[in-house]
Amino acid sequence: MTPADKKLDVAVIFGGQSSEHEVSRMSATSILENLDRDKYNLHMVGITKEGKWLLYTGPVEDILSGAWEQGPVTPAFLSPDPTVRGLVALGDTGAQVIPLDVIFPALHGKNGEDGTIQGLFQLSGIPYVGCDTLSSAVCMDKAVTHSLLNTAGIEQAHYLWFYSDRFDAAPDTIKNKIKARLDFPVFVKPANAGSSVGVSKVERFEDLDEAIRIAAREDKKVVVEEGIRGQEVECAVLGNREAQASIVGEIGASAQFYDYDDKYVNGTSQLYIPARIDEAVSDKIREVAVRAYRLLGCSGLARVDFFVTEDEHKVVLNEINTLPGFTSISMYPKLWMAMGLTYGELLDRLIDLAFQKAGK
Repeated sequence: MTPADKKLDVAVIFGGQSSEHEVSRMSATSILENLDRDKYNLHMVGITKEGKWLLYTGPVEDILSGAWEQGPVTPAFLSPDPTVRGLVALGDTGAQVIPLDVIFPALHGKNGEDGTIQGLFQLSGIPYVGCDTLSSAVCMDKAVTHSLLNTAGIEQAHYLWFYSDRFDAAPDTIKNKIKARLDFPVFVKPANAGSSVGVSKVERFEDLDEAIRIAAREDKKVVVEEGIRGQEVECAVLGNREAQASIVGEIGASAQFYDYDDKYVNGTSQLYIPARIDEAVSDKIREVAVRAYRLLGCSGLARVDFFVTEDEHKVVLNEINTLPGFTSISMYPKLWMAMGLTYGELLDRLIDLAFQKAGK
């Protein structure tokens, strides 16, 4: 449980080198604005697009625009030495250690939710919010996720995946396999990316080349999934091994699919909480969400995305996001707020779960 006898030192880490750098700044701003400063000493750690780590001590509102990089900032890094248990800030007078009780990553995409930075957190010995190294890596890689869920008999869209260099060597072979195994339209995705970055909806065989090359710019592995006609719904899961599922929310996408611009730029999609589905279907979604969460070893939080098919109302798992968006319009916090948790209480709960996972 969270130590109750003192104000906790919390590092909120944001930015990063992924294609979701701007989304991370949005999430971090919301998190920082809602963490209770009577309970927590907040340390803001930004990672630039070049990968430079900086301890930021200016106003929270400058994070959103990116102006935070202009300062006040100090070069800093998280020590992997568990006897340090904190940030090392490199000031004019030398190195200073800032002790930390817990880390709250507000990072999305590569080097943020793929297990890489979670490995550093693990080495540091500091409790941290969210999934561990392995579950983060597994859920980030759509090809691996598909394979594991398939062995567990969890319903998914028909799919195939391949390395992009195999497509470069034999494009016609790959395209003919897609044509033979999947019905159009299909979705072409990078295996390791988030927020629908690099994803294309392909209606015709002739358009596969361009879509595959777009996906390959984001990752060396490409996944192709058969399109599902139906409602796009999401379920928030909270907890460690004893995880709980929220009510189900529905996305009425304004684009052809719920893409990056729809999520974070235009904000024109309609969210329905609860989703417009039967209670039995909702119960099935919640049951499968927790089952998949446990199967893949998740902890802390994840958002599990599904389709409900148009004809048979079948529940089809789409993907699992281990660090879902925490912006003001994001589904994950909205679902728990609909369950009666305030945004601040949700953040408190996530920090409690970080300590529980670490055995503190």
